Amino acid sequence: MKVAIVHDWLTNMGGAEQCVINLHKCFPNAPIYTTFYDPDNMDPIFKEMNIITSSLQKKRNKKYNHKKYLPFMPKAFEEFNLNDYDVVISSCSCCAKGVITGPHTLHVSYCYTPMRYAWEMRDEYTEGMSKLKTKLVRYFMNYMRLWDYQSAQRVDEFIAISTEVKQRIKKHYNKESVVIFPPVRTETFLPSNEEKDYYFVVSRLVKYKRFDLAIEACNKLHKKLIIIGDGPERKNLEKIADKRYITFLGKQPDSIVKKYLSECKALIFPGEEDFGIVPVEAMATGKPVIAFGKGGALDTIVDRKTGILFKKQTVESLIEAIKECENATFDKKEIRTQAMKFAEEEFRKNIIEFIKEKYNKMEAL
Repeated sequence: MKVAIVHDWLTNMGGAEQCVINLHKCFPNAPIYTTFYDPDNMDPIFKEMNIITSSLQKKRNKKYNHKKYLPFMPKAFEEFNLNDYDVVISSCSCCAKGVITGPHTLHVSYCYTPMRYAWEMRDEYTEGMSKLKTKLVRYFMNYMRLWDYQSAQRVDEFIAISTEVKQRIKKHYNKESVVIFPPVRTETFLPSNEEKDYYFVVSRLVKYKRFDLAIEACNKLHKKLIIIGDGPERKNLEKIADKRYITFLGKQPDSIVKKYLSECKALIFPGEEDFGIVPVEAMATGKPVIAFGKGGALDTIVDRKTGILFKKQTVESLIEAIKECENATFDKKEIRTQAMKFAEEEFRKNIIEFIKEKYNKMEAL
């Protein structure tokens, strides 16, 4: 079985890129097709892989954001010749699923989400733009929605990263999918015997993650909150933070993140994510998670067993959840057992079983 992997771009490490590493471990001889590849920003393991870049690679100037090439990505992916492969796996939140495959090739798309800035986040994408630019971008997004839908019809099988994404695939593409949760490096996050008197937040500080709720709740409750991470919202968040209770540590290495995560009272996760890797990492250390009860959190957190899910994305609702967490008793072993369901080995086993089953079924026709 000759396999190829296709990914949107390889310019920075993130959860999707960890998925690519694990997909490659499933099929170690598979080349990886992508628009852009910047080895300086990627895990060194990628240097051992056969990376094939698109015609856009030579046009890229490193000072520019690769996402500015979005208008040219559909054509770039359609140019790849994948006729020699039995199976093509596209790892996609943008355009990778748009590759063209032959009638005897099984195309499986591992979907992080349908292109959000073309669908439900189109208004957020244009927020802050001039009227002229907003009008031009929205006009272009009409074309992208059409292409996004049409290219989705080329996919033989969709895999969604969560129940939330499964629902979006059905709504936007009118395609069925199965859920295989993304891999989390749970084995590298270990419980600690210590528990200190603080709540914890770790992430890039951007608006949609709603860390303002965590800050305002801890301000009012006079609870310590430690925040690791940086981003465009940091200044705004610092303005509303009571320095007696809220501490910003900026970006920190993994070793520091793991220490604070394993010793906190609980992780606070007030945003809505497609999946959410950080809550699983927290549970791997045996710590409960206080999370907004929508999106991927519904797949990963067992309410009142491995954390507390609050129903409304408001300060008041979060305050009630923190109070409930203060009075609750959690079993560290039970929490970690839940986290291990999302381990890398589990992901690889599920992916291999799914691909083999669908390929054998296609071969039998």
